[in-house]
Formats: sequence, C-alpha cells, structure tokens
Amino acid sequence: MSKQFSRHGILFVVSAPSGAGKTTLVEALRKTPNLFYSVSCTTRAPRAGEIDSQDYQFLSDADFRARLKASDFLEYAQVHGDYYGTLRELVLSNLKNGVDVLIDIDTQGAATIRNCDDPIIRQALTDVFIMPPDLDELRRRLRKRGTETEEQIKRRLETAAREMESWPDYRYTIISGSVEEDLKKFRQIMAAESYLSRRLIHRGRC
Repeated sequence: MSKQFSRHGILFVVSAPSGAGKTTLVEALRKTPNLFYSVSCTTRAPRAGEIDSQDYQFLSDADFRARLKASDFLEYAQVHGDYYGTLRELVLSNLKNGVDVLIDIDTQGAATIRNCDDPIIRQALTDVFIMPPDLDELRRRLRKRGTETEEQIKRRLETAAREMESWPDYRYTIISGSVEEDLKKFRQIMAAESYLSRRLIHRGRC
C-alpha cells in the first residue's frame, strides 16, 4: 500500500449453525497473513486435545466474572452454565494497528457486536453467515461426524433452524458448499472489503 494511505483493520465476524463447516473454514482462514484470530475465553473445562490460548482461553469462573465486571469483554454469553466471551482490548489494539481480526461466534454474540457503540468496531465490522443448503444436508453432516446421539443431533437442528433465520442481519451470506468453495468465497469477501474507499486513511497531500 502507498505510504500516503493506510487503514485500520477489518473485523471479520463469522457465524454458522453447528455442522455447517465453520470450524474447518476458520482453521484454514487462521493461516492468512496479517490476520489475528481472536481466541474466545470460556469457563468450561478443556476437552481432550484442546490447548489453552489456541482453542480457547480457559478461565476460572471468578476470573471471568472479574473481567466481566471490569467491562473487558466485547461480547459474552452464558451457554449451558458456562461463560464464553471475546476480549475487547485485543480486538481493538489489532484493529488500530491495521491488523484484520477474525472472530468465530454465534448469532447472539454477533448481534451484540453489531450493536456495539464503539466507533472503531462499528467501522471495522464485516459479518458473514455460513448458511447450510438446507436442514437435511446439515443433518447429514452432523451424522457423518459421528460424535453425537440422534437426540443431540435433533437439538442441534432445532437450534440451527432458529439461527438460520438470522441470516438477513449479516452483511454477507455464504451458501455452504465444499470447504474449498467456502474458503474461496470468504477470501473474496476479505479482498473486496479491504479495497473499500471508506476504509482508507489518506495521510499525504493531493
């Protein structure tokens, strides 16, 4: 980029129902240069194979509540008795330094960020919803994972149906296909957003 121009980072928020392929997509996107992946905080116990500060930042309930009281979170939610949240300062510092940020959160968290009153967050936000072709395809993908019972799959599909209703709230919606197709579409969104005139900061003289 010319020395006369710079820009703040872009805040890419991605949401999708469970089984839509978001985790695989995010893992591929995390390899993107000059992209900071915001690792969510949680009070739940680590699962087998999960690594602290890579999969989640695992906090005690007391630590999470203290950070909550200090308004450290950009968004947070309580799910099945455990807290999840995104640390505000890490996101803001990267955006201010011109580094793009990727956040992987549910529709509730995305709505909270969308309604944030911080002007830097509002200016940077680009939210993307990954939409499975239909519930039948989502059911097929969930069964293929082989990690849940039919009852658990049923509950996930019920949740997915509600989440899929929120797609019009997002700036972009990707109808999920293969991993390669979804990644290509997301990278096209990233490229287009980076060239928006309103994102440029002109430091030189005309």
